[in-house]
Amino acid sequence: MENKYIIIPERDLGVHEECGIIGIYSKEEKSLARDTYLGLFALQHRGQESAGIALSMPGRRISYYKNMGLVHEVFTEENLQLLPDSKIAIGHTRYSTTGSSNAINAQPVVFFGKHGRSALAHNGNIVNTGEIKETLLKKGHMFQSSTDSEVIATLINYLSDISMEEGIIQACKMLNGAFSLVIIAEDKLIAIRDKHGIRPLILGKRGEDIVIASESCALDSIDATPIRDLEPGEILSIGADGMKSILYEKEQKKLCVFEYVYLARSDSVMDGTSVYESRLNCGKKLAELYKIDADIVAGVPDSAIVSARGYSMVSGIPQIDALSKNRYVGRTFIQPDQLQRENSVKIKLNAFKRNIDGKRLILIDDSIVRGTTSKKIISLLRASGAKEVHMLLASPMVKFPCYLGVDMDTKEQLIAGYKTKDEICKTIGADSLNYFPLEELVKSAGGGPFCTGCFDGNYGVPINTRAGKFELE
Repeated sequence: MENKYIIIPERDLGVHEECGIIGIYSKEEKSLARDTYLGLFALQHRGQESAGIALSMPGRRISYYKNMGLVHEVFTEENLQLLPDSKIAIGHTRYSTTGSSNAINAQPVVFFGKHGRSALAHNGNIVNTGEIKETLLKKGHMFQSSTDSEVIATLINYLSDISMEEGIIQACKMLNGAFSLVIIAEDKLIAIRDKHGIRPLILGKRGEDIVIASESCALDSIDATPIRDLEPGEILSIGADGMKSILYEKEQKKLCVFEYVYLARSDSVMDGTSVYESRLNCGKKLAELYKIDADIVAGVPDSAIVSARGYSMVSGIPQIDALSKNRYVGRTFIQPDQLQRENSVKIKLNAFKRNIDGKRLILIDDSIVRGTTSKKIISLLRASGAKEVHMLLASPMVKFPCYLGVDMDTKEQLIAGYKTKDEICKTIGADSLNYFPLEELVKSAGGGPFCTGCFDGNYGVPINTRAGKFELE
């Protein structure tokens, strides 16, 4: 879908995030906090700044704990034991942009509303947050955080005169952007996927328990069986009377294709397509497209390892380990600021000198966003004896900002936004550089349609943050 309304926000319209969420409903009270913790641990790759769990309590009360840090740092054994048994639990792991990395922005958002206490966890980004927030402020509402998630919660409560479910339906129709939500409301677990299905959300079962999560790997971690992905515009209401599905509005599905490139874990399945197979197919096709005279091929850990394997299978060039990853350092792309990203690269990767010394190396990575990491990696490989470094990307050039939940706010942040392929090659110090064509990426990820806005400017939804006044009765 061609987008004619791309406007870079003039002010901070909310926190742009790529997060992991999970929700569990049980017919009986049990230690859901521990299960939620395990699910969040499996989703740690989606956010490494803060984590939180909220649990339903009798009398429509909420017990919760959230803090800054990795999942295992926030939820020590002592903290888990303090959380009570419950029938409903939701969890969230998060990363944010510069200036919003603080405990008050950690999720789930817990709020007291017209129908008792509720809790909400959100993955995505709402483009018209500023307009909604401004309208609610004029009506006397106050906000403690800078997240669009709190704005969603406030809007839902404002519209919930009849019931929370009705408020959720009405609020979803007013939200422009990408969102997957899990909500504890009125003794129910409610899960929502936006009308374009930009952010993933999957339904699973474990015995009588219902589980909702961002990725199937979270279901696997607690022995839940995947059932299906939520449809675009679907609201699932899960309570004592069973599970009810509502379609509040539906458009053509436009899952973010960057999920297959980088964001998702390789062992996840999204909308019926294996992330592993998608990345393997990328590597195989790269070998057909770019026949390079080299001695070895290697992938940048972790997301490009599978593509390197595919390249090796087709080309016959041996795949080796060129880089060793420190498992105790987070993903550099989702560090909150550039200085932290650069420092993380220094301690995150080390080279296998004996494997690459004197060798002509094909290095495959998932993408180049800012270029900082690629430059440092190539410099490391050359210092460790690599004779040549030919870089292949398992995605197209990232030329456009993402307004729908990934931390790529402006074109100036993206090296491909202002440099040609040859200029990028020179900047990062590679002997050659080639990208994966968009049409081939779409094929490898199951055919789509997808939101491909970061590659070609064609977003999953019209991006217009100044589309007129937002009004509430």
